[in-house]
Amino acid sequence: MLLDAAAPGALAQASHALVQGQLVAIPTETVYGLAARADDDAAVAHIFSAKGRPADHPLIVHVADAEAAHHFAAEVPEVARRLMQAFWPGPLTVIVRRREGVATAAAGGQPTVGLRCPAHPIAQALLRDCARQGVYGLAAPSANRFGRVSPTQAQHVASEFGPELLILDGGACEVGIESSIVDCSRGAPVLLRPGLLTRAKIEAAAGEVLAQADASAPKASGTLEAHYAPQALVRLMSAAQIQARLGDGAAAGVAVYSRTALPQAVWRRSMPSQAAAAAHELFAALRELDALGAKEIWIEIPPSDSEWDGVRDRLTRAAAAFASPAA
Repeated sequence: MLLDAAAPGALAQASHALVQGQLVAIPTETVYGLAARADDDAAVAHIFSAKGRPADHPLIVHVADAEAAHHFAAEVPEVARRLMQAFWPGPLTVIVRRREGVATAAAGGQPTVGLRCPAHPIAQALLRDCARQGVYGLAAPSANRFGRVSPTQAQHVASEFGPELLILDGGACEVGIESSIVDCSRGAPVLLRPGLLTRAKIEAAAGEVLAQADASAPKASGTLEAHYAPQALVRLMSAAQIQARLGDGAAAGVAVYSRTALPQAVWRRSMPSQAAAAAHELFAALRELDALGAKEIWIEIPPSDSEWDGVRDRLTRAAAAFASPAA
């Protein structure tokens, strides 16, 4: 059921359900999350089951503040402290060593845990209310079926899970793509997933250069090669390639999402020219084009500027879900 977060008693109803071990979809500034109390492995198991997500693919634990992070972290390295101070609350997840015996299911059994303090006022209020009842963190991956397009509106969540799920409606998400993830558990910090925050901003706050990810990095949310996919096949192309394919009459059943105006396209949505605006609407745009019944969505490749890294990452993974040789 959809519950207006501004309605009297809405937060109390949602926090009560969470404390009791139930699932609740909650708004954050990035995307809507499918939340359960992180300290209850049975409750967290319901997240994996509802999403169809592998149980060894870790979830991010959301906390109200840096102090609450210590309920889950065995230690918080200095570089993690600097990043938390610079970007919390906000769209940054830090991976640190996990306290033994805490949030085992949420961490996918790994010795590390990803922690984030969301900036959305509804999420903040909910986390504080849960903390007052002894629940200091909520495991909350995106509230969608595993591997599919993340939800940025309450109705997106409802379309995937139906009326049985309690959904706290806090409006459209401001950022629109998931948080940047920085592994701080192994010495030098490593950027595992780009987001709205650029590498340069993260490095400036960290006070050191981010190392390159390698095979020894811990698993992290949203880093599978194929992810964030609509039902339609996604192809990334340059504007010239899209124009040429449209000119060849290959546009039957095709929707186009591009910054460049392409008048031949039957279904076209304009992509914003600014990275933050494109991130804000990205998942909603994919869902909208999918709903048109398109068999394919042709998307203009984002610019190579670092500000576009998060958008480019999501689109690359969306396209990888249906990877096939270019026609």
